[in-house]
Amino acid sequence: MTTTRPSPSCAEPGVGPLLRAWRERRRVSQLELALRADSSARHISFIETGRSRPSEDMVLRLAEHLDVPVRERNALLLAAGYAPHFPETPLDDPALDTLREGIERLIQGYEPYPAMVVDALYNVVAANRGVAVLLDGIAEHLLTPPINAMRLTLHPEGLAPRIRNLPQWRAHLLEQMDRQIALHRSAPLRGLYEEVAAYPVPQEAPGAEPAEPVPYFALPMRLEHEGRTLSFISSISTFNTPMDVTVAELAIETLLPADPATVKHLQALVS
Repeated sequence: MTTTRPSPSCAEPGVGPLLRAWRERRRVSQLELALRADSSARHISFIETGRSRPSEDMVLRLAEHLDVPVRERNALLLAAGYAPHFPETPLDDPALDTLREGIERLIQGYEPYPAMVVDALYNVVAANRGVAVLLDGIAEHLLTPPINAMRLTLHPEGLAPRIRNLPQWRAHLLEQMDRQIALHRSAPLRGLYEEVAAYPVPQEAPGAEPAEPVPYFALPMRLEHEGRTLSFISSISTFNTPMDVTVAELAIETLLPADPATVKHLQALVS
């Protein structure tokens, strides 16, 4: 196992300003945080202003109650003068063999429907055949590892020209990334956001057609494939109570068919 690298946020002077920034981001008062952490508002104030150095346990307790991401909890510990608490194990490390095997079984069991696993920067670390069959005609440079799900979806040489409701789906993905940036304060993620947000968007998706009278229960991605329009609802799952930075930043995205025609077409493709 390797130890997580300091986050860019560690450049700030001390743990106090970092904790204050997370508290304000979560819109929690000093008193409310103190009650949650079994402390006092005065002690929280002293920590934030640098008048008091929190113990390692207090840093972790405050981070827990502020729902700070695991990577950033290590950054808080470093800023307070302590060693990182959470390891960052490479995904190909033997220690994660069981996790990788479980993920592979999970997404393969979802076939013929598409499913993939992405990291914190939306790089695809695993995908099933349901994803592969949708990638015909994608530019080769977008399929060169590491494949990035956001680039693959929004790039003009990716899936974007085939997404019938591209403006709506693009807005959904950018909003999702914006929420992640607010949560993780990641400079690389911000860079990816700015890149994909700058991709040109056609005024009207090519081949757009009137929406079918299907009672969608969530915004679908309507994707043209082999002359048909397939409709998918996206679902994203993460791991509960992760104790490793790598595991904490993995997400499993499954695309649920949104209508019977999509189910039938996918079953025929992968059979």
